[in-house]
Amino acid sequence: MSTLAHTMMTAARSADSGLAGPGELDRYSYAEAPGADRGSAPAWDGGDAELSRAGRRAAGSRGRGLHGQLVQQLGQMIVSGDLGADRPLVPEEIGQRFEVSRTVVRESLRVLEAKGLVSARPNVGTRVRPVSDWNLLDPDIIEWRAFGPQREDQRRELCELRWTIEPLAARLAAGHGREDIQQRLADMAEIMGHALAQGDSLTFSRADAEFHSLLLQVAGNRMLEHLSGIVTAALHVSGASGGGCDRPTEAGVGQHLRIVDAVGAGDAAGAEAAMRQLLVAHPEVERVVPAPREH
Repeated sequence: MSTLAHTMMTAARSADSGLAGPGELDRYSYAEAPGADRGSAPAWDGGDAELSRAGRRAAGSRGRGLHGQLVQQLGQMIVSGDLGADRPLVPEEIGQRFEVSRTVVRESLRVLEAKGLVSARPNVGTRVRPVSDWNLLDPDIIEWRAFGPQREDQRRELCELRWTIEPLAARLAAGHGREDIQQRLADMAEIMGHALAQGDSLTFSRADAEFHSLLLQVAGNRMLEHLSGIVTAALHVSGASGGGCDRPTEAGVGQHLRIVDAVGAGDAAGAEAAMRQLLVAHPEVERVVPAPREH
């Protein structure tokens, strides 16, 4: 096993045990902490005591400051429909119910406004915006949808989007011939193989996300590179019920290796074909994307 593979697998196990690895940021919501129930996010109209408990639970969650916890909680409530469109959000009420300062509430609402989830206007206040206004390409919103009532739509839409952009990225990457990127892609495929053999799904998913992100970054297209966070988010939520497209399999590792070989050989058509085969390697994906067209 390479040094990189050993380091990545060790860091993943540390994170899985609740210890942050070097440079790691905890992206999991407080609802995923031990003893919490993801499906029990409180409705805004619930009793004050319940909402206060939710606020205290958020304050004690792993790895997030009060600002991040409140963004997570309010974002999940909006995306799940607990806070419907045009619902007014009163900062003073939020602060009291979640036991946070006015500054924390104000900054959290600004983040949600940047994501298109809320709008603030003079004489109107802050209100929840309809789904049509949300930035659905935002990685946080992707994650919140993947764990909420819209999870099936999110899974299908992510698979369709990946089918559209990743084969093209693989084709473009093959034309750049960067040895450093090819080696990094090969390293990620190696890590995936070791992780699969050891049943380490966390390391597998992290290496998988890095692999696909690298392809988008090396494609030489700034717009495709900008979408790398979306693919990473798609793979991040793949372990959720109804989540992403990929599952750890030997066949999947083999397809990744074929992509590496095609990129290294400058075989643009081969890289594109291998990526298409990878994305349709699972029955649930075949229901939402067309089969490769015969030429």
